[in-house]
Amino acid sequence: MRYDNMFEGVFLSRPNRFLAEVEIDSKICVCHVKNTGRCKELLTEGARVLVQKADAPQRKTAYDLIAVYKGDILINMDSQAPNKVVMEWLNRGGYFAHITHIKPECRYQNSRFDFYVEADGKKHFMEVKGVTLEQDGVLKFPDAPTERGVKHIRELMEALEAGYGGHILFVAQMEPCDYFVPNEETHPEFAHVLRQAEAQGVKVCCVNCTVTEDSLEILDFVPVRLMRS
Repeated sequence: MRYDNMFEGVFLSRPNRFLAEVEIDSKICVCHVKNTGRCKELLTEGARVLVQKADAPQRKTAYDLIAVYKGDILINMDSQAPNKVVMEWLNRGGYFAHITHIKPECRYQNSRFDFYVEADGKKHFMEVKGVTLEQDGVLKFPDAPTERGVKHIRELMEALEAGYGGHILFVAQMEPCDYFVPNEETHPEFAHVLRQAEAQGVKVCCVNCTVTEDSLEILDFVPVRLMRS
């Protein structure tokens, strides 16, 4: 996926989870943060960021905060991006072979999964989780407790019992990384349920992305380590 109208700025502060103050061309601008996660390790005072100028003059904020440099690593933190790049990837033949039907945001009983896919003669549900937390080359999710994430995993296990294929795809919105682990310290229940789902047959995968100042694209699979070290 590509972005237009991109500008570089300097992160100053985050008054709340929706807004950030960014210096752009020597002016302090209030930007919409397209990620409600904590991102404390990313949004540090003085960090270089990339913002997109909104094509909507009536908006209260003129820019969206899209990406941030963590040292030399450019990390996309747009929470809407993972589903978009996964859709592009699936349409290019990524992950599944012989796809005959894709439906995003598909309801199943009381659940709503990111994707419903018919491929290889079977029906599948897939949940996508964007990953922005990286520590010494190790990708971690979540960066804050997520009861919603636990609910999604349990619902995928129920779909699996009903005969559907179940898939959880973690999308690392960055390129350099060694492997993925569930963030046990932040949310032990999420890690436990993810291991339980994998043991029951839900496929747990992770991919990283090529990130540029105006694009994001899935690159390759990253090893997943679910067991405690």
